[in-house]
Amino acid sequence: MSADAQRAHASRTGEATLTGVGVGPGDPELLTVKAVRVLREADLVFVPVMADRSATAATAAATLAGADAGRAEATVRSHVAADRLRRLPFALDDRGGVTARRAAAWDDAARVVVEAIDAGARSLAFATIGDPNVYSTFGYLAQSVRALRPAVRVATVPGVTAMQELAARSGTPLCEGREPLTLLPATAGLALFADALAGPGTVVAYKGWRRHPELLAELRRQGRLSDAVLGRSLGLPGEHIGPVDETTNDLPYLSTLLVPARREHRGGKL
Repeated sequence: MSADAQRAHASRTGEATLTGVGVGPGDPELLTVKAVRVLREADLVFVPVMADRSATAATAAATLAGADAGRAEATVRSHVAADRLRRLPFALDDRGGVTARRAAAWDDAARVVVEAIDAGARSLAFATIGDPNVYSTFGYLAQSVRALRPAVRVATVPGVTAMQELAARSGTPLCEGREPLTLLPATAGLALFADALAGPGTVVAYKGWRRHPELLAELRRQGRLSDAVLGRSLGLPGEHIGPVDETTNDLPYLSTLLVPARREHRGGKL
């Protein structure tokens, strides 16, 4: 069934669809044509924001109303009117697995989405930076919504990832010939990063902010420091793309480290 046919079917039967839409790393021009269309056609567009640790349930709405736009929201506002956006707070800065605060945020966000469905919304979109199937909050939201409303249809629209944007902006091919490509979160630990660096392909590390000194030390130990490229705040004010050095320790959560495969000559990995 085509996308148009699915929407027509949902309209006739009263089914609701929740679509995770990848909006890229920050540049509004990197949204796909499909992403823009889905966002504009949605009854409501939800965007993630950082939950305030000090806010109580009673003050959460007021806190969010005065909060600065997150990266996804800032990107989406170039294509969708602000009055159709709804902010959903998530414990994006929590560490240590499924914390009580993180689980509560997922549940609260799901209830907001379900309330919108019960009020008559049939096409709902959730804008997520990068791609909704790559380290995205969308998967947790979708699971939580379907636990409350199993009939809700879940779909995704792929988006440009930070590693693709960093590769393009720095002129660094991600993989050639038989080279593998390893994408990992720095939060998974240094051992995984070290093993990937020792392999034959390109390594990309996300979420390196607090672990950056450790990553830098491992790059130096394996002789890969001079090859590495760091990207922070891609497509946003304060953007930085360049070599990794000792002055880049103060990094945002959403930073990207790209370490290209060792390539001795053209076509050497074919």
